[in-house]
Amino acid sequence: MSTPPDSAGQPPAGQPPAGPPSAGPSAAGPPAAGSRWRGRGQRGERTVVPRAEFRSYYGRPVLKEPVWRSPDVPGYLFLGGLAGASSVLAGFAQLAGNQELSRAAKAGAAGAIGLSAVALVHDLGRPARFLNMLRVFKVTSPMSVGSWLLAAYGPVAGAAAACAVTGRLPRAGAAATAGATVLGPGIATYTAALLCDTAVPAWHDGHREMPYLFAGSAASAAGGLGMLAVSRAHADQAIRFAVLGAMTELAAKNLLVRRMGEAAEPYQTGRPGALMHVAEVLTAAGLAAALLAHRSRPVAAISGASLLAASALTRFGVFEAGRASARDPRYTVGPQRTRLRERAGAAPGYPAQTRAI
Repeated sequence: MSTPPDSAGQPPAGQPPAGPPSAGPSAAGPPAAGSRWRGRGQRGERTVVPRAEFRSYYGRPVLKEPVWRSPDVPGYLFLGGLAGASSVLAGFAQLAGNQELSRAAKAGAAGAIGLSAVALVHDLGRPARFLNMLRVFKVTSPMSVGSWLLAAYGPVAGAAAACAVTGRLPRAGAAATAGATVLGPGIATYTAALLCDTAVPAWHDGHREMPYLFAGSAASAAGGLGMLAVSRAHADQAIRFAVLGAMTELAAKNLLVRRMGEAAEPYQTGRPGALMHVAEVLTAAGLAAALLAHRSRPVAAISGASLLAASALTRFGVFEAGRASARDPRYTVGPQRTRLRERAGAAPGYPAQTRAI
């Protein structure tokens, strides 16, 4: 017969205390919703701290939104790409003896780079601010390199166009054409490095594919302009150039979205997503029409107009996606945590708290 407990409700000496067994790791059961296990080996302790939510101080963005204005900067991105790629197309056309296409591409390059400079200066506020960027040359700064590229490219592109249109000074025109052709790829793509060198998540995280996206977009626009400007008999090089650019643009955009995962949401939602979607549809339609442009002048014109519009919308979409990602702290904090988890999985020495993020 067991001895009853004493008056204080405590069991007598020598008997184990009544009540549930102690909760150890094996008896704790599965973690509750929102809680996590952390620890090493087979022994872990359950925490009651839920996963952190994406919040910022009083709902304010983690990053300051870029102060660049629209449509100045996206127009500058589009027109600069069109100018650089048109110079490349003009150089190849001149080597092939296609003078009509070469002359049209040179004129298009000169006009585009002039309008691009106007958009840049309008965003800067005063022309002197552009001249101030030429006071130093820093090879590690995309803005510094781009400023010097513009300063060198503008005069040679203008000279090449003037000589081609007037028919005077053919040797000087050939030298200017060669210079513009060499500088053209840099003009068409340096703006991608300029955007990706910032801390804006949608731009910085897309640094692998952005130069190819901009190069393809610029080439498709230059080819489209060539298809619009020349007769059917002289448009073959422009068609091939446009097809290559459109295929590159579509592939680079799909790779960017696939690799970035959730961080690519700014390119797929809201106003930037709508711009990118319309641009993709127009690029695909222009590419399909370009494959049939050899048979019909109207089809070539429709293809060229579609590719030009698609290239412009792509630059506006990329620009707006960057601004949207800077406004939302999720796109700043999320990729950082993803990188921490990847490092924790690759480095066993990382603390358990880091692995549990």
